[in-house]
Amino acid sequence: MKKVVFAAVAVVLFGISYAQEVKFGAKGGLNLSTLSGDDDTAMKVGFQVGGFAEISVTEKFAIQPELLYSTQGTKYDGTGDPSLHLDYLNIPVMAKFFVTEGLSLEAGPQVGFLLSAKLKTDAGDADFKEYVNSTDFGLNFGVGYDVTDNISLGVRYGFGVSDVNKEGNNSIKNSNFSFALGYKF
Repeated sequence: MKKVVFAAVAVVLFGISYAQEVKFGAKGGLNLSTLSGDDDTAMKVGFQVGGFAEISVTEKFAIQPELLYSTQGTKYDGTGDPSLHLDYLNIPVMAKFFVTEGLSLEAGPQVGFLLSAKLKTDAGDADFKEYVNSTDFGLNFGVGYDVTDNISLGVRYGFGVSDVNKEGNNSIKNSNFSFALGYKF
């Protein structure tokens, strides 16, 4: 875990030291998430909101660290409409390659810190945090498009590489599609 965080910080610092331009911005959007490896689950709708810095290294390459509040989880098939609500503070560090002007392909690691975990049913809510690992590691892949110099759109798929489940033998990992609108200041 420490090696991944150290590598991400090193990449960001390297990018800043050679940066041609740094733009800061805010973004928000829709999440469609589930837990892979868990049976009888369906997509849960959530959201993400936060900020980013786009650090241009060359004309075709940029590094984009982000800080996002993200609601994730899953819905379960069964009586009482059970759903698991996981709130994270996610820190992705995306490498952006500009294919053409405005269109970018993105990939990078992400670390997420669990803020809350609740199991919700028709009968009420239950705190579920003690059963969920407090740190989540993942990888993201996506496409971005700069509509104008200030407005951008993005579609991203993120999948967990670490187990969400603190107990048990099942390997359960986060899976999240996100659709975001960004504004560069």
